[in-house]
Amino acid sequence: MPETEAQITGASADSAKPIRRKIRRWGLASFAFLLLVMQVIPYGRAHTNPPVTVAVAWDSRETESLIRGACFDCHSNETRWPWYSHVAPVSWLVQSDVDEAREKLNFSEGNLKEIGEVAEVVHEGEMPPWFYRPAHREARLSPEEKQSLVRGLRATFGDVVGTDSKDDHSDY
Repeated sequence: MPETEAQITGASADSAKPIRRKIRRWGLASFAFLLLVMQVIPYGRAHTNPPVTVAVAWDSRETESLIRGACFDCHSNETRWPWYSHVAPVSWLVQSDVDEAREKLNFSEGNLKEIGEVAEVVHEGEMPPWFYRPAHREARLSPEEKQSLVRGLRATFGDVVGTDSKDDHSDY
């Protein structure tokens, strides 16, 4: 008895399901194995907090609170390392971000060579970075908090912060 087109199509679709299932399982197993192997790579798990060698004399508790909540996890030696910072490949990104941030600006070591740019990047929303804010509520600064932080930084560090004319606007 000759097979109809529907029978042929149905049979080939049914025979493809086990193959797709095997490919999916193999892909998931490979992905899980890759994640496991990534955990062996040592980078991103050192999570050191070197000693604090400089204590900034903040102009107010409010400024210190804002700067600690929004900046200290990356720009100080007082980093809080969340659970996900111990799992590769996220740990690699977190470690790289902290290393780079500490190199540019570190309140714990007096490395303040880029302090003059802080007002601008805070005002423009570049800092704290967008990918940091969802998991860190204290880093989500309202416009009023941004303005207060910039004022506090200016009071703490003087004319070095925001000497650019575009930073002198009071509409932060």
